[in-house]
Amino acid sequence: MTTATTESTDTTGTAGAADPAAERLRRWRLVLGGERDGGDGTGRTLAGTDAAMDRTLEALYGGRPGAGRERAGGQREAGLGGSAPRVARWLGDIRTYFPASVVQVMQRDAIDRLGLSALLLEPEMLEAVEADVHLVGTLLSLNKAMPETTKETARAVVRKVVQELEKRLTTRTRATLSGALDRSARVSRPRHRDIDWDRTIRANLKNYLPEYRTVVPERLVGYGRASQSVRKEVILCIDQSGSMAPSVVYASVFGAVLASMRALDTRLVVFDTAVVDLTEQLTDPVDVLFGTQLGGGTDINRALAYCQSRITRPAETVVVLISDLYEGGIRDGMLKRVAAMKASGVQFVTLLALSDEGAPAYDRDHAAALAALGAPAFACTPDLFPDVMAAALEKRPLPIPDTAA
Repeated sequence: MTTATTESTDTTGTAGAADPAAERLRRWRLVLGGERDGGDGTGRTLAGTDAAMDRTLEALYGGRPGAGRERAGGQREAGLGGSAPRVARWLGDIRTYFPASVVQVMQRDAIDRLGLSALLLEPEMLEAVEADVHLVGTLLSLNKAMPETTKETARAVVRKVVQELEKRLTTRTRATLSGALDRSARVSRPRHRDIDWDRTIRANLKNYLPEYRTVVPERLVGYGRASQSVRKEVILCIDQSGSMAPSVVYASVFGAVLASMRALDTRLVVFDTAVVDLTEQLTDPVDVLFGTQLGGGTDINRALAYCQSRITRPAETVVVLISDLYEGGIRDGMLKRVAAMKASGVQFVTLLALSDEGAPAYDRDHAAALAALGAPAFACTPDLFPDVMAAALEKRPLPIPDTAA
């Protein structure tokens, strides 16, 4: 059940809402729904805006998924049916009564429960929805079935979400990775301002003089300054099966950010049972997203074989596999390729998801096998991703969340 009822602040038609006990009853009445089959137990009657809110909730949550319910005698009771105008009105209603975060939840539930995906192929419907990462994923899954009249509207919706993500993620990602690239280019004769004192002290602990309580720094360790030439290579290898939709969206945005950094040579590869290299589209993440094809099977081994063939400087390469690890290809081949890449000096990172959602479903046996190879698999939020990449570029332990498997 949605949390929409507790988020609304409009109390029109809710007499006594200032009374805490009455307010609790009001909210329970909205959560529990109508008074059929013996009532909801609250004894609360709704009017005004609360009654309208209740109708919008009933249309989505009052019936079985995929259909409205029927009263005795065959009269339909709830549900949105297949009518585009009715759905458009409902979308307008929920934006009136609930905040954007709740609207996005209800939209996703409507698509899942009531089968509204087909209606998103109509431009007027797209203009009515609240755009977010999940909506982008749904649109991408419908890309091949989308009529030309809808594609421009769909691209506008996707571009709006992508621009919001870029605004949120770009500055911190560039700053974090620029620092990591500087530190990865350490020099042995640094200028005073470039000395990495922490590493210098650790490198010279054998020269500690107890009587003077000091360390004699025979060898200075300094930060280098990343030049304009390419210093590191990054390969993002993204599973485009349907369950990975939010990860595909975030990875495409991050791919564009990484590609904009001169010190990084970034390649973006998407796969299902086939492998597609979208590196040439990295200047525009919207083009990348519309180059994906969500759904289908999964052949991780084949994708890693392609990535492995593109590695020219293993010791300076980071490969990021983003997948739930449900392998449909050759399992042993997948593991052997990961082992071979790591043995050659590649920094290999496995992300079960790159999204703001909770713990994803994934193949635990494959995750354990990768962990045994020194490539632990874990879910990563977009906010954590820059830190993960910085650690990989510097060849230091990854900041794996405590909740990781």
